Amino acid sequence: FRISSRYNFLYIHTLTMISRTLYALTLSLAASSSSAFVPTTYFNNNNALALKMAAESEVAFSDELDGSELRIGVLRTRWNDEQVSSLVDGIKAGVKECKVPDDNLFIKEVPGAYELPYAAKLLAMSGTVDAIICCGVLIKGDTYHFEYISDAVTKGIMDVNLSTMTPVIYGVLNCSDEAQVKRRCSNEDGGHNHGEDWGKTAVEMAIMKKEAMGGKKGG
Repeated sequence: FRISSRYNFLYIHTLTMISRTLYALTLSLAASSSSAFVPTTYFNNNNALALKMAAESEVAFSDELDGSELRIGVLRTRWNDEQVSSLVDGIKAGVKECKVPDDNLFIKEVPGAYELPYAAKLLAMSGTVDAIICCGVLIKGDTYHFEYISDAVTKGIMDVNLSTMTPVIYGVLNCSDEAQVKRRCSNEDGGHNHGEDWGKTAVEMAIMKKEAMGGKKGG
């Protein structure tokens, strides 16, 4: 029992020392390398950034997101045109708050939500934008069409994210009825235009990629 206890103590002590060494090495590399992916921009204990959260939204964004040098692509559907147009207006407002110039916002239409992943793949491969927002509205009907399209679009957009390493924001509403859509594409009657959040998310993720790849924020 004494031998076993001693070895256990040495084993735990060794693991502790290794952990401390690795932690110190990580901090040292982060401090010395400008290309290291250390998201101190948003999580600095000594200089915490103020976050604001709209009462209708559960997503908080930094007030200091700077997208002045970013190019954002928006792919929108013509299906459910009225609601999607409202969401695109929200996207414009969101990126504008993040200082994205109007000329740096690229908007392209596709027929429906099913075409969004393919269009996103083409846009990502072109290398002309820093982030993409796929915007559409799906409303549940009497058949299984809604479920099949929703599942295919969701997987397709995620595949484009991972295969091209371009941030592709999921801006597709999946709703049971028109009332749910209205509350999510307008700020009227206590609703919240989710497009505003998608625009800010695109800026944040584009900045994150640039920092991860060693680039400067917003450049």
